[in-house]
Amino acid sequence: MAKNKDNLLTMIDENGKEVTYEILFTYHSDKFNKDYVLFIPQGAEDSDEIDVEVGAAVYTENGEDGGELLPVETDEEWAMLSDVLDEYMDDEETADEE
Repeated sequence: MAKNKDNLLTMIDENGKEVTYEILFTYHSDKFNKDYVLFIPQGAEDSDEIDVEVGAAVYTENGEDGGELLPVETDEEWAMLSDVLDEYMDDEETADEE
């Protein structure tokens, strides 16, 4: 897992509006042979909201453009990403306590 605290990701939403997200971390799965990126809306970590929706996508490098995001395809991938996110959150809580 590689943390990318300062990296931002900009996507176009369903209304054609640019939305900026903060990358929580990237993860490579040997099982699926894919790279994933997990992200939250920019500024969500600083807000008082308890429930923050985490997004995930498959990331493929694309030379000049930097890369392409593709949807996570299977329930098995979502389950794996949920476990990885839980581990990340546990690690973050432990680091905050130190």
